[in-house]
Amino acid sequence: MEKQSFSTAELAKILGISRVAVFKKIKSGEIKAKKVGRNFAIERRELAEILGTALSEEKKREIEKSVKKTIKEYGETLKLLGKE
Repeated sequence: MEKQSFSTAELAKILGISRVAVFKKIKSGEIKAKKVGRNFAIERRELAEILGTALSEEKKREIEKSVKKTIKEYGETLKLLGKE
């Protein structure tokens, strides 16, 4: 049975960074974690996003916004380039 969550020490080892760096990322909101007593637990499903192999909904919205802005500003140029 796979673990459902990781401790800060386990995550630090996976990421190759210090526990202090993991705590800083949790505090800044870069890593989502739940407080369990005096410790933090990072859920397995968060691991892909932490490792950068998955996009969060926020990142997807940010990309979509950028694409729309690019099309609005350079749409005609992109169409002409597409014909070449």
